[in-house]
Amino acid sequence: MQEQRKKILVGMSGGVDSSVTAALLVREGYEVIGGYMRNWSDGKEENGVCTWKTDRRDAQRVAAHLGIPLMTFDFEAQYRAEVVQYLYDEYAAGRTPNPDVLCNRQIKFGYFLDAAKRLGCDAVATGHYAGVHVADTVAHLLRAKDDNKDQTYFLHQLNQEQLRHALFPLQPYLKSEVRDLAREFDLPTAERKESMGICFVGRVPIKDFLQSNVAATPGDVVLEDGTRIGTHDGLQFFTIGQRHGFTQPGGGEPYYVAAKNLTTGQLIVAPRESELLLSNSVEVSKMHWISSTSPAQSLRCLARLRHRAPLASCTVDPHEDGSATVVFDEPQWGAAPGQFCVLYTEQECLGGGPIR
Repeated sequence: MQEQRKKILVGMSGGVDSSVTAALLVREGYEVIGGYMRNWSDGKEENGVCTWKTDRRDAQRVAAHLGIPLMTFDFEAQYRAEVVQYLYDEYAAGRTPNPDVLCNRQIKFGYFLDAAKRLGCDAVATGHYAGVHVADTVAHLLRAKDDNKDQTYFLHQLNQEQLRHALFPLQPYLKSEVRDLAREFDLPTAERKESMGICFVGRVPIKDFLQSNVAATPGDVVLEDGTRIGTHDGLQFFTIGQRHGFTQPGGGEPYYVAAKNLTTGQLIVAPRESELLLSNSVEVSKMHWISSTSPAQSLRCLARLRHRAPLASCTVDPHEDGSATVVFDEPQWGAAPGQFCVLYTEQECLGGGPIR
């Protein structure tokens, strides 16, 4: 700790990771304020489910246990406009979005960070499994110790200003160690189950959530040779690599979504080993480079095409318009337009952008 005690606003969701984050910072002597972000509540026009009242109650219990204040920040209007609308727009265009990436950039390290600054806080802390290292005023986004939980994929769009005011105390811990710390701190959320998926969708299938907001037209499901084998309810509800959700003959080998023909409305499916599901390269638009501007020449690095996908060796060729071509040493399976291609060295996340 420095001589002047730092004030930190901690994003507390009611989950075990953010609870341990707050507890660690309290133990280290920081002045901690808990902040619960209300980003979504059940709307009459959507089919989604949100447990924000339960989540906030759990965050309040943890804050009381730690002896820190908890403030509630209502970002629902901003979340609907900048995250949920993005979700609708991308699905309507036939792409597969990742709302967590936008939520981090726009909400957690956008509006929430702005609120922290107004409160006189030095930084925002969250329960993400990632790390930040600032060297010569340049902030570097680092991978977490727990490779299975590493969340740099979802944080790769953060800029220098956001990262310089970010703390990720869970970087040096495995998930199992975080759970042990929760018990050591005797936190009320120590045994809480981990939440998965998009918070505002809940247990409702994404297709059901989208149907009231995304127009779709039924069409044919066809094999690579054009043979019709069934029907689908709308191309917008499918992503490359998806196995279920379309009708097909019973028995035999399973099929996966290999391509979507937006002109004919056909959903092309194929066996998992089909070359249609393999990509030697991807085009990435609007590349975001975390710690520098676009490289002046080709770059050798690693790429990840979706969260928890294996890192793949590649060469990145940047273009003057801010896009890039990523060429893989080995073909990659299931590259989906709209998802993000995120670049790495062994330990650092370099940035990324959406796949065209």
